[in-house]
Amino acid sequence: MNAGLTIKKIVVVGPESTGKSTLCQQLASHYHSVWCSEFAREYLLKNGTNYTFENLLEIAKGQIALEEKATDQLREQMLQDANHPESIQTKPYLFIDTDMYVMKVWCEFVFGKCHTWILDRIVERTYDLYLLCKPDLPWVKDELREYPDETTRIRLYHHYRELLSQQNVPWVEIDGLEEDRFRKAIKAVDSYL
Repeated sequence: MNAGLTIKKIVVVGPESTGKSTLCQQLASHYHSVWCSEFAREYLLKNGTNYTFENLLEIAKGQIALEEKATDQLREQMLQDANHPESIQTKPYLFIDTDMYVMKVWCEFVFGKCHTWILDRIVERTYDLYLLCKPDLPWVKDELREYPDETTRIRLYHHYRELLSQQNVPWVEIDGLEEDRFRKAIKAVDSYL
């Protein structure tokens, strides 16, 4: 493996029920790579959905830890590939379902404020591409989702869009049905990385 090979981090953001997890899984499979799941799901399934402002800080810290673990997993996979050049080579792409922008929007939308710790992570962490999932898929109910109404989902989408418009990392809007989303995401990754 090239010692200078850098992991490229692609973050998938957007309102709930917009296919973020599915898209991350599909992309990781397509590129023979790794994806980082959303820590909040695991946390809320374990601790219940009656969360506080302080719980969101715990979730944010858990998300960062999960991202670091996924990064280590990808590095290990790439090292193994280097020892077996005859096998399919892992792409140095980490697909991340949720980052601190999501935590910022969540904090501000529900509690009207955001933890300084989350804002500091936004400033210091670097990513290579954002994929913003548009809320044009049918909302799917599950035990954790809070906002089935279209108006709220669109408001949240615009929060993400505004945040991404104000930062320097390239971003691409992903819309359409599942296969369209997947094709658009592949095109974005191939174009920007």
